[in-house]
Amino acid sequence: MEWYWAAILMLGLVFGTMALGLPVAVAFMTTNMIGVYIFMGGTIGIEQLVDNASDSLSSFLLVTVPLFIMMGEVFFHTGVASNVFDALDKLFGAVRGRLSYVAVAGGTLFAALSGSAMANTAMMGSLMVPEMMRRGYKSHMAMGPIQGSAGLAILIPPSALGVLLGSLAEINISALLIAGIVPGLVLAAMYIALVAVQVRIDPQAAPSYDVPYVAWGERLWGVVVNVLPMGLVIFFVIGFMMLGIATPTEAAAFGVLGAIILAVVYQKFTWAVAVKAMTGTLRVSVMVFFIILASTTFSQIFAFSGATAGAIKWALSFDLAPILMVVAMFAIILVLGCFIDGVSILLITLPVFMPLAKAIGYDQIWFGVVMLIGIEMGGLTPPFGLQLFVMQAVAPKGTRFEDVVRSAIPYLGCNVLIFFALLAFPALALWLPSVMAN
Repeated sequence: MEWYWAAILMLGLVFGTMALGLPVAVAFMTTNMIGVYIFMGGTIGIEQLVDNASDSLSSFLLVTVPLFIMMGEVFFHTGVASNVFDALDKLFGAVRGRLSYVAVAGGTLFAALSGSAMANTAMMGSLMVPEMMRRGYKSHMAMGPIQGSAGLAILIPPSALGVLLGSLAEINISALLIAGIVPGLVLAAMYIALVAVQVRIDPQAAPSYDVPYVAWGERLWGVVVNVLPMGLVIFFVIGFMMLGIATPTEAAAFGVLGAIILAVVYQKFTWAVAVKAMTGTLRVSVMVFFIILASTTFSQIFAFSGATAGAIKWALSFDLAPILMVVAMFAIILVLGCFIDGVSILLITLPVFMPLAKAIGYDQIWFGVVMLIGIEMGGLTPPFGLQLFVMQAVAPKGTRFEDVVRSAIPYLGCNVLIFFALLAFPALALWLPSVMAN
């Protein structure tokens, strides 16, 4: 069978089964069973599939996944976020549009504590959007900063999707996680600048109102008590990896420990919280491991059929400049993001895109960051961006989907800018990993 027929068959089966409403992992497993029967010798191939499946889940690095998920679950269920937002709110004082700035600052902070863009959207949206709307903020000033900053959880560690990408692509997970920090922080700064520009253009989008004066001592004390301790947990995860003190798995364990200690100190860690955090961690982890199992075998069958090598050879035959190849791959990710979720995008594109990027001379850590940026944008692209639906669900009753989409568009523009910045200055992603390596 020619490589293109093999590719059409495998991808067609994936899209077809997902169109029938099957979950992502089940769709891939169904495709794998059919593919292995066709390409690997019938029932003997299925036995080989089972053997390979067990190997795909036996990596010690995958322990990182449930630990990062548990860290976010503990923060989510203890409700420590409200204390953080209160402290940041007092810190910004009477600055026009201060709640939009608080949304970006708080979203960036919790991106480094959660690892889930949808969880961050749900948490910040339910906490802030109703209050912002009540104070007269226009929808794009209330929902936009939250949607943009919540997506940073995909770039800034602990990123569960980053761990998944690194595991499936068999690249250095620690380096990939660290590589997302600088682009993530640059994006956060761009979001702050965007809020400032929007306020300057339309001051009534974030109307001023009387704010009780809070002495600077009280403001700083609120930051010390409620914000800086979060920095300790971030240091446990990011700092320990950068300093070479801990592997990603060990850093994730320290992060969970730090989250539990903070919850206990704030007197918000109860038996009910522990049960909810463990239940959420178990549910999400099982789903992720099932996806890893399905996607690993999918990549193996895709390669065995000749589709991977054929697709790479076909792409290289166009003799395009490497930078145009990267732009084309990024564009494909953006198009897919309009219709399917980030995990599905990762599983479908990774078997071809990562080897192709290597073949045209791009660093795989750098390209992994590019893929994460594209997937982050997919959460905010209509008609099926999952963050859009989460935001509409937690926004005040009567919020139109069109308003949710319109509020996200400027932040998608910032993501496009950071992509081109990475093309021009690869060191934005590669500098910190090189520092860590040295």
